Amino acid sequence: MRVGVPRETAPLERRVAIVPADVGRLAKAGVTVQVERGAGAASFIPDTQYEAAGASVVDDAWAGADLVAKVQRPTLDEVRRLRSGAALVAFLQPSASGEVLQALAAQGVSALAMELVPRITRAQAMDALSSQANIAGYKAVLLAAAASPRLLPMLTTAAGTISPAKAFVVGAGVAGLQAIATARRLGAVVSAFDVRPVVKEQVQSLGARFLEVENVAAEGAGGYARELAAEQQQRVEEAIAAHIREQDLVVTTAQVPGRPAPRIVTEAMVHAMKPGAVLVDLAAESGGNCALTKAGETVVAGGVTILGPVNVPSSVAQHASQLYSRNVQQLLAHLVVDGQLRLDLADEITGPMTVTHGGAVRLGA
Repeated sequence: MRVGVPRETAPLERRVAIVPADVGRLAKAGVTVQVERGAGAASFIPDTQYEAAGASVVDDAWAGADLVAKVQRPTLDEVRRLRSGAALVAFLQPSASGEVLQALAAQGVSALAMELVPRITRAQAMDALSSQANIAGYKAVLLAAAASPRLLPMLTTAAGTISPAKAFVVGAGVAGLQAIATARRLGAVVSAFDVRPVVKEQVQSLGARFLEVENVAAEGAGGYARELAAEQQQRVEEAIAAHIREQDLVVTTAQVPGRPAPRIVTEAMVHAMKPGAVLVDLAAESGGNCALTKAGETVVAGGVTILGPVNVPSSVAQHASQLYSRNVQQLLAHLVVDGQLRLDLADEITGPMTVTHGGAVRLGA
């Protein structure tokens, strides 16, 4: 079986789907890898490393590939480069990619969406959303610290003592927990909120204080948060409004799968924050948790800086590629039997991930 790894063409995308370390692991499963020349360059992985690992470096990674591994969804032109009967693995954004999915189905391609890896024990090593969210949570705090006019740790110097910064993390999923840990390592006093009370112990285990809101619990399927009722939302807004005005750094990470990001920080809350405060909105690409967020832009309102970074994992491309590649390699270890791709749609991992197969779109199947 031959796996093609093309160079990513999406704007700002620096990751690569498979790194040299996983080429050998795939070879043991009967998989050969062909990598487009320069595919790893933006992740600081030269072609020579792929060749040393046993991969072929080619001008066209799509040609003759039984499966193509990508990070971002393909363009329509790229879809046409897939042969009928081939498979595709990538982040496909299925709820917002109707035209691409229809094109994949028409091309006879079986497409598996990496964001649909089920959150079950068997699939943990394939969970690309979690691996990339870890990186986003880490980088968000660095972005906030770099934009802040103050230091994060407490410092005692001959010129006086500087008190530690206060950091507040909204959403204690994978990205939020990594943000908490990173802010703590940098010396901030950290607090956090999540609509799922079950994460309170995880927050506290990292040395942060959990902001509790009475009678608010919204845990959905697979451990994800679900939308709040109107009355619950009001209580959350009141609690956050009272807490956020004293914070120096805020990182928001709250998202609901397949829906716009919940609006948590209102314009009034921003204007009540301290001048010099910084808010990093990791939900910018899905609408933003803050009312003033603009995806890909920096907004300054009332002395508060609001960052809306997009594709944050790509800014740490080398390690993001390493983790994503291992997710893909583990998925292929599950899908490849005796050197052949076997797509069992009744399988609890393969079925939920497969969004096109047999000439049809299976979204929601």
